[in-house]
Amino acid sequence: MGFVSLSEALDLTTPSGRALAGMLAVFAEFERDILRDRVKAGIDQVRKDGKPHGRPMTAGKLVPEMKQLRKDGISKRAIAKQLGVSRTSVIPLLRSRKRS
Repeated sequence: MGFVSLSEALDLTTPSGRALAGMLAVFAEFERDILRDRVKAGIDQVRKDGKPHGRPMTAGKLVPEMKQLRKDGISKRAIAKQLGVSRTSVIPLLRSRKRS
């Protein structure tokens, strides 16, 4: 049993069809590797230029307020709601800043 595409005239039951599928796979992998290399080069260039890379730290700017609210006895859920960020953003920021 094999794959036969009627619309693309691709028949993987024949040796030539299997060879074509193999070549397509090789070219797809090649293209993926080139794209990965370009992305890595772009990230390296941005870092070399000293520009920030990745998602902007939005909740991180609120850490002093989070710490103060937590000292005041406010729950993490209430802190998140009051500051307009997710609870899952508040928890690690409070945890990581305690050690500093």
